[in-house]
Amino acid sequence: MTHPAHTSASTDPDRTAAPDRSDSDSDPSTDRIVSDGPTTTDRHESRPRRPPARGRDHGDRTFPAEGYDGRAYRARAEPMAVWPLRDGRYLVAREGRTYVVNAERAACTCPDSAIRGARCKHVRRVALEVEAGVIPAPGERERPCAVCGGRAFVDADAQGPALCVRHDHDPGTLVTDRETGTLLVVVDATGRRADDARTTEGRLVADYETNAAYGRHEPVFAARYVDARPAGGSRGRRSTAATGRRYLFPASRLRPVDVDSSATDRSTGPTPNRQASPARAG
Repeated sequence: MTHPAHTSASTDPDRTAAPDRSDSDSDPSTDRIVSDGPTTTDRHESRPRRPPARGRDHGDRTFPAEGYDGRAYRARAEPMAVWPLRDGRYLVAREGRTYVVNAERAACTCPDSAIRGARCKHVRRVALEVEAGVIPAPGERERPCAVCGGRAFVDADAQGPALCVRHDHDPGTLVTDRETGTLLVVVDATGRRADDARTTEGRLVADYETNAAYGRHEPVFAARYVDARPAGGSRGRRSTAATGRRYLFPASRLRPVDVDSSATDRSTGPTPNRQASPARAG
């Protein structure tokens, strides 16, 4: 593996990451890449707005109703089943009766809404389930995560692989490398799979030994190692400036961290008593 002239903690200390061949710091004569894949703007599904609830059951359910009354109470306490329809509306079933809800217009086909013009319990129930992450919001659809097969809510017209909140990484997100425990900051999503994205060495990301435990089909993210130093005059806090070249990682190899947790204090230097070998690059 080749490295830029500066080989501080901001580079790959344990030689386990795949260098990004499209990195602007690289030699353009050897690292230029011509892509026929999706661009940065359409590379990948829209970010989920909230974590979808676990499970796929659309059967009757209830919500805590203590402290509520009237329609708000009935929307929570009465068992109902809700299904999203292809046209962005929702089907709500209650005791053998079904109604269609237009959440954007707060309208329902039930008499309470259609005749009285009220914000009925069915409209309220749809809003509750959207907020709880049980069903997709208007303009969204449910897709399986490209990594784990879990639930991901994405824009209805979005193209490309969908990722759940566990495996999607926004630019600027702090993550740790599951293989080394080192801290990185996400730069971008490449729009390519691990069995399609190549590094500066001309190797596929999926072919690196340290990526063997991760799916070859996984979307690839570019990230930089973080140089964490104590911020002057700020006790117990650190500045996290990402520098150096980009490296490529399968989505599930990166684990999001809480910036206030102890994970941000983890050393980005080589692991003690660990032999750093270029042969282990991946």
